[in-house]
Amino acid sequence: MPIFSLRFLPVLLLFLVLTSPLQAQTVAPGIDHGDTAWLLTSSALVLFMMIPGLALFYAGLVKSRNVLSIFMQCFVLTCALSVLWMVCGYSLAFTDGGTLVGGTSRLFFQGISVDSVRSGLVAGPTGPVLASQTVPEIVFALFQMMFFMITPGLFIGAFAERMKFSAILIFSLLWSLLVYVPVCYGIWHNGPGKLAGTFFGLTDVIDLAGGIVVHITAGIAALVACIMVGPRKGFPNMPFLPHNLPFTIAGAGMLWVGWFGFNGGSQTAANGAAGMTVVVTHLSASAAALTWMAIEWFKNGKPSALGIATGSIAGLAAVTPAAGFVAPAGALAIGAISAALCWFCCSKLKHRFRYDDSLDVFGVHGIGGIVGTVLVAVFGSASMGGFGQFDIGTQLVTQCLAAVYTAGLSGVVTWGLLSVLRRTIGLRVDEAAEAEGLDISEHGETGYSVQ
Repeated sequence: MPIFSLRFLPVLLLFLVLTSPLQAQTVAPGIDHGDTAWLLTSSALVLFMMIPGLALFYAGLVKSRNVLSIFMQCFVLTCALSVLWMVCGYSLAFTDGGTLVGGTSRLFFQGISVDSVRSGLVAGPTGPVLASQTVPEIVFALFQMMFFMITPGLFIGAFAERMKFSAILIFSLLWSLLVYVPVCYGIWHNGPGKLAGTFFGLTDVIDLAGGIVVHITAGIAALVACIMVGPRKGFPNMPFLPHNLPFTIAGAGMLWVGWFGFNGGSQTAANGAAGMTVVVTHLSASAAALTWMAIEWFKNGKPSALGIATGSIAGLAAVTPAAGFVAPAGALAIGAISAALCWFCCSKLKHRFRYDDSLDVFGVHGIGGIVGTVLVAVFGSASMGGFGQFDIGTQLVTQCLAAVYTAGLSGVVTWGLLSVLRRTIGLRVDEAAEAEGLDISEHGETGYSVQ
């Protein structure tokens, strides 16, 4: 019998592995494995918000003949804006430069290696603080890429079912460079020796994860765009019913899950601050969903699935700027207030002024973002149980001015870009194409076929 049998080989190999000296890992100085893993996970969660979350949420709300157009728009924006972020968006938003935008040192991600580290602002207990360098710069750039591409994805719902695919693509790319990048640079970028960016002369503006940078910019663009493109044929007399509510409810659930990465990842660290951020995000969404349901129940006699789903999104949008500063009780208040105001805007204000914001982008994201941006100055203060060490009155003025400046920039640029496009390639499809549906007229496909 042989002294050594092959069946003992796995045991021998395991013994050698366990008893051999541990090899030092080649990790760049300062990089923390936990923080890096959390930001990578958060990046995936935010991508999940766009495709499939937002795509399903919007696709279920339109007519069946336009369902593929929504999926197509979400997909192409994900791809095109990701490339644009790599080419110039990241460099212009997150490197030192001029007054409105950054420099060119990171064009095409040049200068970023696997060993590059990125420090950034996080929401500390006494205000924004400069985090230690614990995350690879490429991971930070990836995370911010997800915000860049989902922001235009929000406003496509305002002019759904009637705008040309080519016009949507060109407008979204130019708008992202002319609106998103300057606002992101002013609110979120921190240069050497600076504790916070300067936004049109304002300092210490609070916006953890995009109440200003994402929701107000997109919400105002949505309002201006839906007015300029014009209403759908039959609005406001014809009812526009969702063709697939299960799509919308599932999409809302995906957005809710992804929002944990959206807000929690913005702390750029796997720590207690990220945990608190996720908790208040969840509570605000819950409070808003219940508030919207209660309003509908009282007004209409029945609670609706669409209402509770829409309410949750309103609460998520509202808590986004405040999540790093408010305590759980403050999150409940923000969620309830945002739901009431967003419901009023979607149910009353839109019909009063007869603008066809098809999927209530302004009413939910725009109003929700404004509510959270303002109320963080109240419920984020330590005197109101929050974690921020600031004077409520002073911070309230800062937050309101930041919201006004952002709305003005987004509104003016949106109007300018759409005016040029209307005179060149045109903004909306013709009446025959709208009646046929964008799936066929713009993409030559149908979402549903008879077997």
